[in-house]
Amino acid sequence: MKVKVLSRNPDDFRRETKRDIQKLPRNYDPALHPFEAPREYTRALNATKLERVFAKPFLGSLDGHRDGVHCMCKHPTSLSLLLSGSYDGEIRLWNLPKRKCVRAVAAHEGYVRGMCYNPSGDYFYSCGDDKIIKQWSMEEPGYGEHMQPTNTILGKTIFHAMDHHWQDNVFATAGQQMDIWDEERSEPMRSFTWGVDSLNSVKFNPIETHILGATASDRSIILYDMRGSAPLRKVILKLRSNTIAWNPMEAFMFTAANEDYNLYSFDMRRLDRPLNIHMDHVSAVLDVDYSPTGKEFVSGSYDKSIRIFPVDKGHSREVYHTKRMQRVICVKWSSDNKYLLSGSDEMNIRVWKARASEKIGVLRPREKEAFAYSEKLKEKFSHHPQVRRISRHRHVPKMIYNASKEIREIKASRKRKEANRRAHSKPGTVPFVPERKKHVVGEVK
Repeated sequence: MKVKVLSRNPDDFRRETKRDIQKLPRNYDPALHPFEAPREYTRALNATKLERVFAKPFLGSLDGHRDGVHCMCKHPTSLSLLLSGSYDGEIRLWNLPKRKCVRAVAAHEGYVRGMCYNPSGDYFYSCGDDKIIKQWSMEEPGYGEHMQPTNTILGKTIFHAMDHHWQDNVFATAGQQMDIWDEERSEPMRSFTWGVDSLNSVKFNPIETHILGATASDRSIILYDMRGSAPLRKVILKLRSNTIAWNPMEAFMFTAANEDYNLYSFDMRRLDRPLNIHMDHVSAVLDVDYSPTGKEFVSGSYDKSIRIFPVDKGHSREVYHTKRMQRVICVKWSSDNKYLLSGSDEMNIRVWKARASEKIGVLRPREKEAFAYSEKLKEKFSHHPQVRRISRHRHVPKMIYNASKEIREIKASRKRKEANRRAHSKPGTVPFVPERKKHVVGEVK
């Protein structure tokens, strides 16, 4: 004998509290919902408009420096600590949640050129125009005592940049040559030279930790292996690169910030052409830093703006600027992937949201579901003309608007001239050169 029993779960139709909204049963059969696509399109359009309405990325500024901010350094284990060095030789330690300066010390004469933490974050190093490397403890000095360096190393030449190994007690400095230092010694363990030009920046690879990348003033990007006796290889671009940043998730990828307004993403196994060219800035790009996910990076430029680029796209998804912000010298992406930090010429460090319209704070489950639903709708209708137009539109200062318009005209003119030369020349005499090969002069091994 067959017995059929009705079984109902009260959670499907009963409210959790009296103030909750009534739950309604719903049949998901698409035949019963013929207007689902138009309704979802309207929701996607409204979600895109609301995203632009709530896009307020600027969170606050850290002011206290008496000269322009030249470099910044994140703490390896703490999200709330930030180091900054300025043109007058002062180093400040900031508490980011409180937006207050915890400690300030006159560390060097002239610029503070570079700073780096050791992997545990117990102490940090700084170098400056006075040819001195100083080691500083993170412990708070006693009452009435001034912060003093725990170790001092006298160099023979000016150091332009420095970076610490991700695991070992080893750090590197860049100047007239590349020096590898052991923390226990006052002389470099190893020195690398290639050519006569000085080096501007140096960065350790976070995955292949023995690999370093450096940029030189002869327009080259040089790769070193710390275990070897000579540099590995270098690529020469048409204009000088200011700094590089390694992708924290892909061991072979790095991005270089160049003087020709572009950023170039390279695979270090094949340097003869970049993987991608990221174009949107209208002046020299001075700094670049990757997000912890390795999917995006932030760049700061001489055109007084900050841009966020997806790794696989040629154009930025976001641009940040303020009326008071001047030339952006250094940028950092916070280790929790939520905030950006920028240091600029007018003595300020600014804190920005990585996603301009993101709600800060604790989200309730229903809010999370609503945001996730909106994101999926925007992704689904992202190629619709109206949605794309609203999501892409950004207000930029008149200077950037006019400069980008001029750059577009110059590129169109060059393209037109090349097409005319090709049309009126013997076939094959004016070859097609890919855009990615135009900017590379050559690779030297």
